Amino acid sequence: MTPVKVVLVEDSIVALEVLERLLNSSPEIDVVGTARDGAEGLRVIQQTKPDVICTDLQMPTMDGLEFTQKLMAQNPLPVLVISNAVHPNDVENIYSLMKAGALDFFPKPNSGTSTDYEKIKGALVTKIKVLSTKKR
Repeated sequence: MTPVKVVLVEDSIVALEVLERLLNSSPEIDVVGTARDGAEGLRVIQQTKPDVICTDLQMPTMDGLEFTQKLMAQNPLPVLVISNAVHPNDVENIYSLMKAGALDFFPKPNSGTSTDYEKIKGALVTKIKVLSTKKR
């Protein structure tokens, strides 16, 4: 089975490194590129041709909402938003992102430690694999 190619768009260096290491530790996922904001993300996506995009919502320069809107207009791909701003009570954020074209959401662990991310690895890998089957 070919691994799912993923681009991570995340402004936090720590979160980016943890997510990249976590996802690359799964034989089912291949992180083919990373970016620190949406503008850089759009460039990386053109170069790497991923299957799924994982993005944060709150980033400088171009946030996850604007990034998702531009991505859908230029090159529609499945988007998973991994953010502190997409917990079940963040209805407005989730609605705006869905309207822009994001397909699913995954709340970041509260403490952001490697151990917390390790606990959610299975669920995160499963979401990415399911999204990779969705064609825009």
